[in-house]
Amino acid sequence: MESIKNLKEVSHLKNLILAIFATAILAISAKIKIPFYPVPMTMQTFVVLFIGIYFGWKLGLFTVGLYLAEGLVGLPVFAGTPEKGLGLAYFIGPTMGYLIGFLIAAFLTGFFNFGKNYILNFLKLTLAVSTIYIFGILWLAKFTGWEKVFIVGAQPFLLAELFKILILTILVPKILKLRKS
Repeated sequence: MESIKNLKEVSHLKNLILAIFATAILAISAKIKIPFYPVPMTMQTFVVLFIGIYFGWKLGLFTVGLYLAEGLVGLPVFAGTPEKGLGLAYFIGPTMGYLIGFLIAAFLTGFFNFGKNYILNFLKLTLAVSTIYIFGILWLAKFTGWEKVFIVGAQPFLLAELFKILILTILVPKILKLRKS
């Protein structure tokens, strides 16, 4: 019995270390801007989806939740921090819906059964990333109004998201192999 308890403790510690490492990668992905048309692209949504695929829904959800908690307590992990504020003040700003959408997207990508069918993988990833934009637009509309919200909060990013989804679609089999090893 004692050895089973020790294995569980080691597993929990390993998962915590993986989650902390992944939140660091997620924070870095929020800070790096890649020149892209029509707006610069970060790799944040790519990393959120990757976390869900690789970790599964439980650890993926925990990891993204930990990332959000880091930002809420004032660590400069979000895109635009510290320049645009920190902590709760930043969190409840215009991007809060997108940040909440990260949780849903990580859950979905962790919950979905990905396989060798690239079309189904693409559709699942598209659905997951769409939740980020749905939550983001719903919240952002409070700041921009409904008439401008799609043009400001989604349209400029669609080409970049398509690019990231295509890359992930191609990488899914390799990510799943990594997860099994």
